[in-house]
Amino acid sequence: MKSARKCRALISVGLNFFALLFSITAFTTTYWCVGTQRVPKPKCSKLRTHQCIDYGVNVTDPNKVVYSWETGDDRFLFRQFHTGIWFSCEENINDEREECRSFIDLAPASAKGILWLSLVSEMLYIMLLMVGFSLMCLELVHSRNAIDGLKLNAFAAVFTVLSGLLGMVAHMMYTQVFQATVSLGPADWRPYNWDYGWSFCMAWASFTCCMGASVTTLNSYTKTVIEFRRKRKTFQQSVREEQAREAFGYFHQRSPPSVSTSVDDEDAGRTPKNGRKSPVPVAAGTASLDLSDTTGSLGEEQC
Repeated sequence: MKSARKCRALISVGLNFFALLFSITAFTTTYWCVGTQRVPKPKCSKLRTHQCIDYGVNVTDPNKVVYSWETGDDRFLFRQFHTGIWFSCEENINDEREECRSFIDLAPASAKGILWLSLVSEMLYIMLLMVGFSLMCLELVHSRNAIDGLKLNAFAAVFTVLSGLLGMVAHMMYTQVFQATVSLGPADWRPYNWDYGWSFCMAWASFTCCMGASVTTLNSYTKTVIEFRRKRKTFQQSVREEQAREAFGYFHQRSPPSVSTSVDDEDAGRTPKNGRKSPVPVAAGTASLDLSDTTGSLGEEQC
């Protein structure tokens, strides 16, 4: 029993640790959504000779009309971008560095409230995961004391389930906010195409590990309670059987003799040792009455 319970506790701790690690990584990275943005090509210059539009004439004079033979998507550049909960970063077409902007500023005003709720839920999700992980570690330390371990197991299961629910709600709210930002966000940021990144996958992997840890913890708690109840029932049944056996042996030793045996014993007590029966005692009044009658009868015979 102890080895099985400890094995389940180790599995719960491992799953909770991976859930906590994945959630912190996803929360601090900016690869929830990745894709490309379409931006107009800049004009060619001495410093930039490729991925630009070359008009072939001096375009410094604003009175001159210039033409470009590039049409369609040839007039645009496709730069990569990646977005997280806090920031959105895009490639800089002028140099090799990235430009990052706050995703809270990019979100439309109608979705900022949901975004803040998502941020708060994510932080609560991580905090509850930490609490659950600490309780599970304490359960391993108190593995010798089954009652304390059972209480810690119950609290760890509750906190882990609550954290999983908050994490699921937070991920869904962020997805809703990002889709709203794609449609209603700034024109210079709207993506041409996009998809979910590895941070988003890691966030849902964290949720999966969290729910696995909560199910394992609840399963361990339920099995431990059932084992305790079964052992208590077996112990009580054995105690009742032992008490019944002791009571039966006591009454068997102290059982009263039979009626015939008691009568024989009384008769044997009244019979003297020489085998003669003792005379039956007669009352004094009866003896005097018998003597007077005898004397009267003798007088009548003499007359």
